[in-house]
Amino acid sequence: MKQVASLRYGVIFKKAFCDVEIFTGFVRDTLGITLEIDKVETEKTFDTPVGKVQPRFDLYAEDKKNRIIVDIQHERHIDHYDRFLHYHCVALLEQIKNSSSYRPNLSVYTIVVLTSGDKHKKDVLVTHFDPCDLNGNYVNAIPHKIIFLCPKYANENTPEPLKEWMQAVDDSLDGEVDETHYHLPEVLKIFSHIERDDISPKEKARMIDEYNLEELKQTTFDEGIAEGIAEGVEKNKLDTATAMIKKNLSSEMIAEITGLSEEIILHLQNKE
Repeated sequence: MKQVASLRYGVIFKKAFCDVEIFTGFVRDTLGITLEIDKVETEKTFDTPVGKVQPRFDLYAEDKKNRIIVDIQHERHIDHYDRFLHYHCVALLEQIKNSSSYRPNLSVYTIVVLTSGDKHKKDVLVTHFDPCDLNGNYVNAIPHKIIFLCPKYANENTPEPLKEWMQAVDDSLDGEVDETHYHLPEVLKIFSHIERDDISPKEKARMIDEYNLEELKQTTFDEGIAEGIAEGVEKNKLDTATAMIKKNLSSEMIAEITGLSEEIILHLQNKE
């Protein structure tokens, strides 16, 4: 067993996946695209904000020969489906200012790795921008996609070799991995990058900051729920909502029956 730093931390995820060989291997096995790049940018931003918001891309690379942009994000937010749709569109719109038509010069792919759970409990979800007919047949006019990967839910139907990448991410979360379970050279290279003894003091400090930030967010939200209970949201409503979530009832129905806000219901779903 190898002792590693958890890929739940942004600083560690970026440390591993900014390696060109790892980045291109991951894209190859996720999208079926072979990139030709010589660098991966971290915390990439564009000069001009869109909609008064300036997204920051965790890992960003442009293959100008094959006309492709790939952005990899790893953070989970309450609004991650909406947030990363916005980020994806920013990467598209950034190209228009230097284009003579509405067709962007580069295809844009966004891969989001959700290292914790997600209310939908799916291993892979894809947002297609390509038009399709009423039978679900795509016309191959627009290539852009957003792919959401949730390693926690990888299963026997998850396609190989993507499944090995997802299992490696999930395996790292408890701080140790069994390398004998993995065969892809890029995956094994991840483990060498994140070996616990090779984590620098600066990286360790960033990990602590990230942990404390997440703990603060959780505490703040839990205090908000506690305040809601004190103001009349009875505990049995939370228990009822939790039971209904386990039965896969819709958030709209849960809200209607319990009277809880959508924010509280979403929080409970994400805890399951």
